[in-house]
Amino acid sequence: MREVKKKSPSKSPAKKPAVKKPTGAKRQQFTTYSNLAKNQGKSKHAIKKDEKNRARAEYLATLPKNPVKRFFARLHPKRVFKYWFSMRGLKMIGKIVGVTLLVMALAAGALFMYFRKELDSLRPEELAKRVQTTVNKYYDRNGELLWEDKGTGTYRLVVESEQISQYMKDATVAIEDKDFHNHGGVSFTGMLRAVVNNVRGNGDVQGGSTLTQQLIKQVFFYEESGERGVKGVPRKIKEAILSVEAERIYTKDQILSMYLNESPYGGRRNGVESAAQTYFGKSAKDLTLAESALLASIPQSPTRFNPYAIAELCTGTNAETNECSLSNNSLIRRQHTVLDKMAEQGYVKQAQADEAKAVPILDTIKPEDDGMQDAKAPHFIQMVKRELTEKLGAKVVGQGGLTIKTTLDLRVQNVLEGTMNDLFNGKYAYLPRNWGADNASFTMVDNQTGQVLGVMGSRDYNYPDYGAVNSATSFIQPGSSIKPLVYAALIDNQENPNGTYGAGSIIADSPIPQNIYRTSDGTSVRNADNKFKGNIPLRQGLGESRNVPAIKAMALNGVDETMDFMRAAGNTSYCTDGADQSAGLAASIGGCGAKQVEHANAFGTIARGGVYKPDTTIIEAQNSQGKKVYEWKDEGKQVMDPQTAFIISDILTDGSARSGVFGSCAVGFCTNGIKTGTKTGTSNIGKYSKDLWMMSYTPKATLAVWAGNHVPKGLKSGDGMSLGPLVRDINTAVYKIFESDGTYKKNDWFTQPAGIQKLSVSGKNDIFPSWYNKNQKTAQTVKMTFDRISKRKATDCTPAAAREELDVIKNVDPITKQTTFTAPEGYDPNADDNVHSCSDVAPFVSVITATPLGGGRYSVSVLVRAGTHSVSEVIISLNGNSYNASQGADGDWSIVVADLNGSYDVSARAIDGGYYSGEGSQNLTFSSGGGTP
Repeated sequence: MREVKKKSPSKSPAKKPAVKKPTGAKRQQFTTYSNLAKNQGKSKHAIKKDEKNRARAEYLATLPKNPVKRFFARLHPKRVFKYWFSMRGLKMIGKIVGVTLLVMALAAGALFMYFRKELDSLRPEELAKRVQTTVNKYYDRNGELLWEDKGTGTYRLVVESEQISQYMKDATVAIEDKDFHNHGGVSFTGMLRAVVNNVRGNGDVQGGSTLTQQLIKQVFFYEESGERGVKGVPRKIKEAILSVEAERIYTKDQILSMYLNESPYGGRRNGVESAAQTYFGKSAKDLTLAESALLASIPQSPTRFNPYAIAELCTGTNAETNECSLSNNSLIRRQHTVLDKMAEQGYVKQAQADEAKAVPILDTIKPEDDGMQDAKAPHFIQMVKRELTEKLGAKVVGQGGLTIKTTLDLRVQNVLEGTMNDLFNGKYAYLPRNWGADNASFTMVDNQTGQVLGVMGSRDYNYPDYGAVNSATSFIQPGSSIKPLVYAALIDNQENPNGTYGAGSIIADSPIPQNIYRTSDGTSVRNADNKFKGNIPLRQGLGESRNVPAIKAMALNGVDETMDFMRAAGNTSYCTDGADQSAGLAASIGGCGAKQVEHANAFGTIARGGVYKPDTTIIEAQNSQGKKVYEWKDEGKQVMDPQTAFIISDILTDGSARSGVFGSCAVGFCTNGIKTGTKTGTSNIGKYSKDLWMMSYTPKATLAVWAGNHVPKGLKSGDGMSLGPLVRDINTAVYKIFESDGTYKKNDWFTQPAGIQKLSVSGKNDIFPSWYNKNQKTAQTVKMTFDRISKRKATDCTPAAAREELDVIKNVDPITKQTTFTAPEGYDPNADDNVHSCSDVAPFVSVITATPLGGGRYSVSVLVRAGTHSVSEVIISLNGNSYNASQGADGDWSIVVADLNGSYDVSARAIDGGYYSGEGSQNLTFSSGGGTP
């Protein structure tokens, strides 16, 4: 081995004599001895280190001294090959691999920690909470399903694992992730393939993600799932991290069930239950093998494999195209692929797969509906949705997953629906034809709670043009059905400067001046019968539904005060629509728009003894986790005194109070076994009826019925009373249901509250509230003289015999300030006798004669001359004994008497039709023998 000379550190080193190098054996001997000399006293490690240094020095000595030449010499293939396959090269490979793995592990750890920090808010344990139903389910009060609201976007129905067919589970695993039951959430080969594909930007990854990863992506990264290329790598890493953690938290069955509940199945449908119900009309647990395979085919490309989209594409002339043939149908081909994979993986036998392939599966797909087609009580459901949004907010309702227990009783609803069908298509179809009506609405409210039991908002929700419009929540003039609340407001006002009122209080049914209530024709507003009845009790005014007393009742109480009262009682929207706000006194006779549901609940306030409870359609609502997010509370406010409510109810069930117009027990007013308070209403447009109403209530419930046209239009005929048959039929059927529930007893009625007093006012007994002031100045009973014939006030010319004195009610109208009198029925205290005149001539008795008839009998005759009026009666008296004479053919009035003997004072008194009389007398002698004729 050559020794390398070391250069002197000085610039001009001194030259030393050359040393002769040993060669051959001498050299080897020299080296050995030299090494032994050098290694003496050194450790084994130091000796190895020296050997390495010497070997490296010898290797470098073989290389050119020029740096460039040396670099390329080291890259010579022989040297490279010799190095890497030497022990030293192998050790270097090991070091490089080790360092690389360490760096990769550190990088992976750092990457994990980086993304894990970002994923703190996406906790895998929240996965089950996120995979929840997005469909809002509406039930009636007894648990009957009314409708599933799937919204306008995608929707999801979530079911438990046991509610999913095993075929569906196996088909999904077979086509989507055959190693699902073996991996820990991530397929590393699939992950690598996905990364490569994303980097290249080649579009969708096929088979790159496990079912667990797909679930994570759908739940947590749906909005990012469209990212491709390098941008998609971070998402894939996040998916992998959460997938591993999810596999640690959940069982395979739980993950598979969540996947099936979350996956898209075409169109707006998410979740296998949604798909099963939509496409096959059944639950996911009942899916067959063929159906399961078809549904499992869809999630790979929900748009492409949407059965309805394929059906739409393959209609008409397209049905004959090659693409739409059964063998080339993309969805069917994929279904067959699913079945083959199930057979290959041992989930089913090949024979079962072949049998499923033979099923004409597309022929079993149900037609697509519009969402409300199968809804029960659709108008009511729309009301629930509106109220739900008001209480919970649009975001909560829009997210879905709510289970809503509504107030509706489907049994009641079915009665209303059946009666509506009878009205327009059945036994009562003649009624709307006769009326000229094309629409109607019914509402029933539970009086104890204000909860809506049933609503028919139109003749048919699906009726063209206007069927979907809910008339029960639309503004419609209620006509006279508003009057009970007008009178209630008057009675309830205990501090009314115009006095206190009760059922027997007098309100004048007399003309109203234009300065108080202006009409278009300049004449006083009239009643339906075009008559005025003078001073009548409040009971009669309400019972007969007279307009004038109702207007005066509002005037006496104050327009604003009355409006506030009616709205507080439940008619919250009354007279609030546009020009209705300035209706004034017209509101007292239904001249404003009211909403039927609110109107029914206002009657419910009367039935609750004056306690207002808001009308409601919801009992409770739960979110997808079963937590109550809303619960109805039984809260009310006393808005009228119980005595007021009882008095109104007592009037509305009084047959005698309404008999003058409606009869005491007309159809709809009286129903066997059901005692009701009933009020009709009719609004008008010009001279024609427009809206027909009938309100009927008991302590249990209030029924409101309306009929008319879907646009303001006059009817050919009809009034509120015309609705009686409908009210009778509905009440008869519904109260049987209430009786069976134990919530109603036959003829149940209200208990009279404390404080009600019975008083005699103006000669009539009636009930009054406790605050009624007995000493207040009220109508008085006075005497008035009438003519018997004309039944009008007697005049100076009225003969004494024609006069009669009767009790009449004298009242000073606080509204018009006019004094009015009310006489007994048939008498007119405001008009004078028009039968008699001071120039009238009384009848005249001229001649009295006696003619013997033989046998001791005589005919006593009187010749009477009539005056102004015809003679109606002649009385002949003999010595004080009076006999009614009869008129003969010759015009004389005569009597036949016998057994007369001696002298008699004979007198005759003639009375005519005007109660005038004339008298005459004469002395006649009679013999007991009676004389000869």
